Amino acid sequence: MSGLFTPTEVIGHRGAGRGVVDGAAENSPASYAAAAGAGADWVEIDVRRTADDALVLYHDASLADGRAIVDLTAEECARAGLAGLEEGLAAIPSGVGVDVDVKSVMEDAVDAPSRRTVALLLPHLRREARRRRVFVCSFDPGVLLAVREGAPEVPTAWMPYVRNPLDQAVAGAAGMGCPIVAIDARSLGRTGDAPRPGRRSVAHTVDLAHRAGLEVVSWCPDPVDAALFAEAGMDAVVVDDVPGTVSALKAAAQD
Repeated sequence: MSGLFTPTEVIGHRGAGRGVVDGAAENSPASYAAAAGAGADWVEIDVRRTADDALVLYHDASLADGRAIVDLTAEECARAGLAGLEEGLAAIPSGVGVDVDVKSVMEDAVDAPSRRTVALLLPHLRREARRRRVFVCSFDPGVLLAVREGAPEVPTAWMPYVRNPLDQAVAGAAGMGCPIVAIDARSLGRTGDAPRPGRRSVAHTVDLAHRAGLEVVSWCPDPVDAALFAEAGMDAVVVDDVPGTVSALKAAAQD
């Protein structure tokens, strides 16, 4: 099946990984550049909107001091060390794809449509899609539907929440018309996990998704599980250990 990925590709989670990796904080230009330098095929970025309708790169809804990102201006976010979307994208080499994780906020339900997170993001998506591979993933189905309407050239990935049952994940992605389903590694059953009644094998899940026309991404397996997922035919993995995963996939391919 042809698609966005050449299996199995590596996506750097929040850049080089969660937290601080080799001195680079997650969702920073330095972390994105480090992931690309370590061999990532893609970099995952987390996008949020500010009080003055700028887009910044941050995973959580609030800073460590409790201030919500959506209540802060772009200048306040910059003083807190957050990078803007343009700065982050500039740090990712053009040959590296961008996985845009859109973090919608409750205010998106009541603010003017033009101020919603996905509306602010659409022009950037259309521009990036002209120069590199890009796709959008989100926990929010409304974001995925809006991207399909406003930037149909950009593939979307339905990303159910942590430990979401596989049945809903695969069926939901197909039902929404998303070409990709992004599944938490804990939903698939990682090495050492106890069996869960009704859970299908990774290989069964990937094969069924492929038959439905879906590509399959998993977040966040460790290098051992990433290699097992690759053996099962998974299309891409979003990982916190980019060099370890790159090495594990290369070793598995040589066996």
